[in-house]
Amino acid sequence: MTILFTVLIGGLMLLGFVSSDVNVAFRNGWGSIGLILAAFAGVSLVYPFFGYGKRMLRIGGDPATHRDGIIKTMENRRYVFAGEKDGAMLFHLASPVNRIARLYEDTITVSPVLGGWEAEGLSRDLVRVVTALEHNFADHGE
Repeated sequence: MTILFTVLIGGLMLLGFVSSDVNVAFRNGWGSIGLILAAFAGVSLVYPFFGYGKRMLRIGGDPATHRDGIIKTMENRRYVFAGEKDGAMLFHLASPVNRIARLYEDTITVSPVLGGWEAEGLSRDLVRVVTALEHNFADHGE
């Protein structure tokens, strides 16, 4: 967000829509820039607690047999299998436009845990992904 804000304000200053003098462009001059940076820092500290989450998948049976079904379901939800890390499957959005819109914070991790699987990622995406995975395995009796 800070980078986008800087590019946006810098572009407006270069095009002459906003004065390039910081004391004219911002109400409190350099003091405003400090407040803006502090606000971005505060949001950056709090966002991970609300924006990201983990959810258990209610999928019965042997987790070893679910790998292919999980990959297929994620592909149907327009995610791409990006690889594995320490036994966890990593997925990201297939659309480059959607990835850019989310600033590449689109990774969903599906990990085997004691008693099944756990999904981790953006909270708003987890609801759809977990629901799709549980629905797929419930429909197929897997």
